[in-house]
This record gives sequence, structure tokens and C-alpha cells, in this order.
Amino acid sequence: MKTPTLRRATLADAPTLQTLLEEHVHHHGEILERGVQALETYGFGPKALFRTILAERDGAALGFALFYPDFSTLRGRPGVLLQDIYVRPDARGLGLGRKLLAQVLQDAQDWDAAFLTLMVDRSNDVAQAFYAKLGFTGRGDYDLLILEGDGLTALQDA
Repeated sequence: MKTPTLRRATLADAPTLQTLLEEHVHHHGEILERGVQALETYGFGPKALFRTILAERDGAALGFALFYPDFSTLRGRPGVLLQDIYVRPDARGLGLGRKLLAQVLQDAQDWDAAFLTLMVDRSNDVAQAFYAKLGFTGRGDYDLLILEGDGLTALQDA
């Protein structure tokens, strides 16, 4: 069996990435609001807002990591914010999670990335243990908040 390879995704990979994202969010009981076109526009257009690393073996996608630049005013340094990481169930146990994270950091060296931030579901004990084993710690006593919908519209109209 061939060793999995990792590479940065291209525009041609947008449908594969969409499929992997659908599998990933389904696990959490969620649905994606947008499709392949949003990935193409915002990930591979002239002003790409994110990058993706794909893990593959024999041309079949095994997982991905989607990330973008972060900046810490406290550290005075840029870093990486990992939005999503997913390894298909049949590919787990191959060390791909760790390899994807390492490849993300390598890919972000043009940002001078000095740290890696990610979000993890509080109820996902397996993921919590995985990240703790790698040395991840809480980033302060902060909760990630989001403003969208009517609240966003109201703020924009203020």
C-alpha cells in the first residue's frame, strides 16, 4: 500500500473538497450553506482567503486541512488559524492528522507563522486528547463568538 501524500489543493480540487466538507459537517449534524462555487471563489480566486492541504493515496482523497492567516496582537506575530481538519474514518490511525498540521505550518511559512490556532468541539474527547498530546493549550479564557443574519445587518446599518 502506497504512503499517503500531502499537497496544496488547487481549483480542480474544489469538488473533492466540497465532498470532504460535507462528510465533515455531517458528522456534527450540520449542513453547508454554500457549495463548490463558494470554495472556488474564496479559496482559489484572485484574492484567495484560505488554503487547503489535501491528503491522498492512489488519487483518492483521505482528508484535508483548511486554514488562513491569523495575527496575535499579544504576540506581535502572525500565525495560522485552522478552520477545519478532517480525516476520513477508514484513513484514521495513519498519522494523517499530525502530518496535515505539520504541512499546514510548512505551507504558511511565507506568512512567518509563529503559532497555530484551532477550534475543537468541547464534546469531542478524542480530538481534545489528540490536540493535548501534541501540546495545544487554551488560547486564553476566550470564547469564539459570531455575528451574522439580522444582528450583522443591524450593525452594518448603524
